Order: sequence, then structure tokens, then C-alpha cells
Amino acid sequence: MSEITKTATKTALPKEIFAVEVKNHELLKLAYDSYLANSRTASATTLQRGEVRGGGKKPWKQKGTGRARFGSSRNPIWRGGGVVFGPRGNENYTKTITTTSKRVALRQALSLANKAGKIVVLDFKTTGKTAETVKLLADNKLDRKVLLVVDEKTPEILRSTNNVQRLLLTRANYLSVYHILNADKIVITPAALAVVTSWLTKEDK
Repeated sequence: MSEITKTATKTALPKEIFAVEVKNHELLKLAYDSYLANSRTASATTLQRGEVRGGGKKPWKQKGTGRARFGSSRNPIWRGGGVVFGPRGNENYTKTITTTSKRVALRQALSLANKAGKIVVLDFKTTGKTAETVKLLADNKLDRKVLLVVDEKTPEILRSTNNVQRLLLTRANYLSVYHILNADKIVITPAALAVVTSWLTKEDK
């Protein structure tokens, strides 16, 4: 059997990472929301009164019409006028989470995934062909959303996984609670498992 078509084997996962008791999901939600917030870009912008084109001429004379006095059609209460307190494109949506909290949240997410039987340790090697990755996933019945965790993104791995649907490639030291919770299966290479173990068991200072 070639290295590429190997099937998953039973591997003992560290209990301090993959068997943590999760009493509540508050920290998981905080880490999940933090990932989404930090990925958000402030792309929405609105024009203030002084930035809207036109409106230089007074709509009607000050007195004698019976209507309220107005000096410009760019007034915020008019349709097509300026926007008051609207987004300006420089908003900061980032949410910070401490390194200690992030590691605890990752342990909790990995423990929940392990309890649900989502984690597979698999020695993934490829020569750079997409067909090899597709066959590997098929041989191990990984036909849903798969998170592939590797220690390094080599050019061969990138070429063989870029065009595979429902497959997300990530490095072990860039694991996120968001990707763990959204994956149907998590494939971790032995080398990546060593990186995750070293990272999440490191003592926080």
C-alpha cells in the first residue's frame, strides 16, 4: 500500500487536549465571535451632509410658501440627503481574546470534536496531484466538510488540495475554534498532532 492511500489508524490523543470537560460554551462562543469579528472589514461607507453632491440652491424661498424653511435638499431628513452617524469605513470591529483563553477554547473545541468522533489522525503525503487527495478522502469515507491540519503547507500539499471541494487546509499553529466547530471531519497528520500538542500544553506566562 502506498503512502498516499493509507487509511486512518488508531492514535492515542492526549487527554489534556482532546478530553477536556466542557462545563459551558461561553468561552467557545467568545472565541468563535472573535474570529468572525477579526475577519470583518469596514467596507460600508455613507456620505454626510457636506459630502452629498448638489444642494447648493435653496429649495424654495424662505417665506410666503407656507412650507417649512429649508436651506438645502441635502438635509439629512430629506430623501437623498446626508446620513447622520452612518458608517464611515474606519470602524474597528476586532475583538481581543487572551492567549490563555484561546488555548482553553481550542482544547474545549477539540474535546467536543473528539467526543463526537470527528477527529482522524492520518499520515497525509502527496506528490501534488489532486486525484491523490480525492482518492485518500474517498478511501477513508471523508465526503463532507473536512478540515485538514498539517504542520507545513508544502507546495505539493497546496497543489493537491486547492481544487478539492469541502476541504479546508490549515497549519497546526493556526487552528481556530471557528474552523473546528464548523468541520464535519478533522484530519490531523501525526506531525501536526505533535505541533498541536506542544502548543496547547505549553505553560502560559
